[in-house]
Amino acid sequence: MVKKHFWFGILLLVGVLLLSACQDDTARTDDSSSGSSDEPVTLTFFSSDGVEKEFNDPVAQKITEETGVELELDYPVGGNDEAIPLMIASGDYPDLIFAKGDIGKLIDAGGVIKLDDLIEEKGDNLKAMYGDQLDRLRNSIDDPSIYTVGTYGVNNAYWETSGTFQIQLDVLRELGYPEINTLEDFEAAITEYYEKYPEIDGQKTIPLSLLGSDWRWLITVGNPAGFAAGLEDDGQWAVNDETGEATYKFLLPELKEYFKWLNGLNDKGLLDPESFTHTYDTYISKVSSGRVLSVADQDWDIADADKALVQDGKEERTYAPLPVTLTEDYQSKGLKDYGFAGGWGIAISSTSEHQEKAFEFLDWMASEEAQILTNWGIEGVNYDIVDGKRVMKEEDRQRMNNDADYGKETGVGFYVYPFPQWGTAAVDSNGQSITPDSEQDIIDNFNSAEKEVLAEYDMENWIDWFPPTEELGVSKHGSVANFTIPSNSDLQVIQQKADDLIQQRITEAILAKPASFDSVWDKMLSELEDMDIETANQAMTKMVKDKKELWGTN
Repeated sequence: MVKKHFWFGILLLVGVLLLSACQDDTARTDDSSSGSSDEPVTLTFFSSDGVEKEFNDPVAQKITEETGVELELDYPVGGNDEAIPLMIASGDYPDLIFAKGDIGKLIDAGGVIKLDDLIEEKGDNLKAMYGDQLDRLRNSIDDPSIYTVGTYGVNNAYWETSGTFQIQLDVLRELGYPEINTLEDFEAAITEYYEKYPEIDGQKTIPLSLLGSDWRWLITVGNPAGFAAGLEDDGQWAVNDETGEATYKFLLPELKEYFKWLNGLNDKGLLDPESFTHTYDTYISKVSSGRVLSVADQDWDIADADKALVQDGKEERTYAPLPVTLTEDYQSKGLKDYGFAGGWGIAISSTSEHQEKAFEFLDWMASEEAQILTNWGIEGVNYDIVDGKRVMKEEDRQRMNNDADYGKETGVGFYVYPFPQWGTAAVDSNGQSITPDSEQDIIDNFNSAEKEVLAEYDMENWIDWFPPTEELGVSKHGSVANFTIPSNSDLQVIQQKADDLIQQRITEAILAKPASFDSVWDKMLSELEDMDIETANQAMTKMVKDKKELWGTN
């Protein structure tokens, strides 16, 4: 009996000690938790697009204040396209990844998570933003999961365009404001001005400059060829939106005609001889000097040069976009509505220790509060409320248009792309534009030389030159440029080989003597045939048809 009481006492003592230990352990955990609850969580974020900066500007600080998240930003140096493959090889992933067209590689490697359940459970802002466009986020017919959100606006208005070709305002003014709709018109304008002004500010005038020495070959050489031929922006492809038939566009005779025209410009000394050798910095330096009469480029690619020209008091050396096509028989698609593109976006890595926090952050970025903050900045600092509406402060409006560092320093506009965004046509709960880029804002922000030239053409906006969006219709497949092509598929392998080949051969054809152009071109077509480009055509056709089926736009 005594022995029984002894063991009961021992068990009771052990139980008390264990309970005490548990209570002490719980207290330590709670203390630790409460001590760090006010500390922001750092999420590492790799973006395939962008410039190096710290997440420490005023808008970034406000984002952290609202979300409890700080971003550690990382970008590939020099646009390194090996960043994602190296990430996959190491298995070392950041929390958030914007991989652009390499997202398929991450999906195949298991490097990113499916977001469907998170969207359903806690994605109220994302669901409200995407609405009936949510299906456009889905990966494929075979794997209809959602892995990414963000990148492009859901509801966009087309109030501006890069216009395929861009020509200096002073060229238009000096020549009496000519109509420029075809390559022939365009060549005549830059030729006449060049002959009158062989030098600008003591430097040799450059009639047309391209940037064909890096990935921008596709932007300034390959894409303009398709635009001049009346094609929509489907990357390296020409697509029949009704049938879904896709063709590698460099097989088309219309593109040959464009490059033959460039060959002629080169032969006449109208093309910058360094177009295929100079670096991006050198190209931008030339454009910034004011001696480049025209470019075949996108606004975002020459934005820094444009702002530098304005800062230097050379507004007449900035550019007007032109709806240039091969002949009058073709129609510029510069204002084409591709609908919400889906496809690319920001993913959450499978190795992240903060997956739910990362998702909550992305969902918050889709909220009205976040959209106003990222687009407009901070009330009282970047904009004021006047008669119930947001009005950008004059200093900020000026800097936004003229200072290349404005976005980096203030954060205003810097965190719109590639995060979830409502789009330029969206309005907030008060009916005001969610972005400071309404058409009237765009018109108001034109520099004095632009306004002068527009008035001479009896226009308010450059888009008045272009076939209207309503006339062009909405794409049923979006844009092939945003498709995620399965890695190591026949399509991916063949297109990569084809892209490498055409960049080499078309550059060679442009720089060849005119008598040799046809032979270089024919050799390229033969090489494309040998690499079985028709198999790629068939595979891309299937992808387009599958996309239309996935989206319900058949």
